[in-house]
Amino acid sequence: MTRRPEACPAATTVGAGSDDVAVASIDDFAALAAQLPAVASSDHGRYLRWQAGGKTFAYLWPATETVGLKQTIAEQLALVGERPEVFEVQFTAGGYGWVVVRLAGVDRTELAELTFEAWRLSAPSAVVAERDDRLPR
Repeated sequence: MTRRPEACPAATTVGAGSDDVAVASIDDFAALAAQLPAVASSDHGRYLRWQAGGKTFAYLWPATETVGLKQTIAEQLALVGERPEVFEVQFTAGGYGWVVVRLAGVDRTELAELTFEAWRLSAPSAVVAERDDRLPR
């Protein structure tokens, strides 16, 4: 059974001064993932899981407002190395590096890029080719 996650508290911003942008929310993540083809989500109590073509590409923990996303190991290490306050190593498996993303540290655009890449690493190749490089919005 799929559950729609509850909204986050009032949006805050990332950045300083006139470049402030709204941080990503649970609803943002769910909406971005829902725009991608061949995606199914499932509720596992304390977390939700997203799969593409039967392969997991994302987890969401509403209580901590974090998502776990599949990435290449190189990307996992780069994200964690550049912004350890936002990203942390979750685990590595099957040649992939999973990264925990604190939603309060990213905006919707960055979350769209990360979610798309996680999906692309899991979705069937024909579905990926049909989608091309069109990010969810």
